[in-house]
Amino acid sequence: MDQEQLTENLKLAARGLGFDLAGICPAVSPAGFSQFRQWLAAGYAGQMHYLAEREAAYEHPSSVLQGVRSVVMLAMNYKREPPVESKPGEGRVSRYAWGEADYHDVIHERLKQLARMFRDWVPEASVRGVIDTAPLLEREFAQLAGLGWIGKNTLLLNKSFGSWFFLAALLTDQELVYDEPHATDHCGTCRACLDACPTDAFPQPYVLDATKCISYLTIELREQIPETLRAGMGDWVFGCDVCQDVCPWNNRVPTTNEPAFAPRPDNNPLQLAALFYLSDGQFRDRFRKTPLWRPKRRGILRNAAIVLGNQRAQTAVPALTHGLEDPDPLVQDSCRWALQQISNTP
Repeated sequence: MDQEQLTENLKLAARGLGFDLAGICPAVSPAGFSQFRQWLAAGYAGQMHYLAEREAAYEHPSSVLQGVRSVVMLAMNYKREPPVESKPGEGRVSRYAWGEADYHDVIHERLKQLARMFRDWVPEASVRGVIDTAPLLEREFAQLAGLGWIGKNTLLLNKSFGSWFFLAALLTDQELVYDEPHATDHCGTCRACLDACPTDAFPQPYVLDATKCISYLTIELREQIPETLRAGMGDWVFGCDVCQDVCPWNNRVPTTNEPAFAPRPDNNPLQLAALFYLSDGQFRDRFRKTPLWRPKRRGILRNAAIVLGNQRAQTAVPALTHGLEDPDPLVQDSCRWALQQISNTP
C-alpha cells in the first residue's frame, strides 16, 4: 500500500470511528515550544507540576513515540443541546463532562481500534494513540495538520466545529502524506472571550493564566480557592465554558450524535445540597467513571460549597451545616465560608 492510499484509508477509518476531523503533519519540534517554556516560567501552570516535570519532553513528539515520523491529529465534536439554566442550589458543569462516560476512555478505545487497523495495513509499523495526557503540544500539531488556528482564548478553533471538540493524536514511525498547516487567524479584532472571563484569566490575548481560570480552580487546584476569585466562579461547580459560549465561531456548531456523550440530566445542572450527604462509597459510585472524578470528593464538595455561598442559597444551610462535620478540613472551611456569605445576605 503506497503513502497516498494509506493516508486516505487512515482518514476514512478515523471518520468511521466517530472523529469529525483528521489531519496529518510531520513529527517536528513545534514552533510554540518556546512560548510553552515562557508560560511555565511565568508560573501560569499553577499546581499542574506534571507539566514542568516533563517540560523537555514537549520539545519533540519522539518523547511520546521513539522514531516517530508522522502525527495524525484527530478531533471529536462533543457539543450537545444548550445548557439548562441553573437555579439556586444547582451548579453548572462544563459541557464536556455532562455524559456518563469519561471522554478519555471513549476516545482511547477508538484510538486503539484505529491503531489496530493501521497495523493490519502496515504490520511493521510502530503506532501509539494519545489524548491529552502525553507530553504533546496538541493544539500546535493540530494547527500544523490543518485542523484550525489557536484562538485568543488559547483553544483550537475550527470554522465548522468552533472549539467544541476533543483533540487526540495517533503517532507513527511511518511517513504519510501531510496536510497544509492552517496559516490564518480568524479571530480578527474580536475580544469576546477575553472580556467575558469572570476572573480575568487572560493577561493578554493568546495567553491563559491558569491560576485564575475557573476550570483550573474547580478541577486541578487541590487547595482552597483564593477568596478573591470565588465570586467570579459564579455557579460553576466543575469546569467553565464562558469563553467558549461567547465565541462567535461556536454559534453554528452542529450537535453531536455520538451516544457516548449523551448527557445525564442530573449533570445539567448538578444538584448540590444532596452531595454533602453522600458516603464515600456513594460518591465513588456516582462519579468514579466520569470526568467529575478528577477533583475527587473533597474538590467537588469544596466547589459546591462555594457555589452555594455565591448564590446565598438559604435552602442549602442544612447541607452546609452538615458539611461542617466533614472529616476533610478543606470541605469544612468551604462550608464555613458559604454559611458566612448566606448569613451576611441583606
